[in-house]
Amino acid sequence: METKKNSKTKEKYDELCINGKVYKTILTEKFKNRKKWKAKNDKYVYAFIPGKIVKFCVKPNQRVKERDKLFVLEAMKMRNHVLSPVEGTVKEIKVKVGDFVEKQQLILMIE
Repeated sequence: METKKNSKTKEKYDELCINGKVYKTILTEKFKNRKKWKAKNDKYVYAFIPGKIVKFCVKPNQRVKERDKLFVLEAMKMRNHVLSPVEGTVKEIKVKVGDFVEKQQLILMIE
């Protein structure tokens, strides 16, 4: 998706190109300043909700398979068992048991 100013017309229309088709429109400042989309990296495991790390089920350099339990995150008095999204080796654990984490905080990396 690309945008560019059309200087030939008096109106301040922008050209928005989506899948090769060009549309003329007026884009809001909020849209222009939006956070750009990035592809998700499945090898980085983030907290999906704020909470407390209760237990790790893996250690650095340990091999894990897809859907192996990685850690337990307690949030709102519920224990959430977080599973590995990919197969690989645990590269690094960024937090420790007892830490409170925020939503989207990096917990561990798999290589």
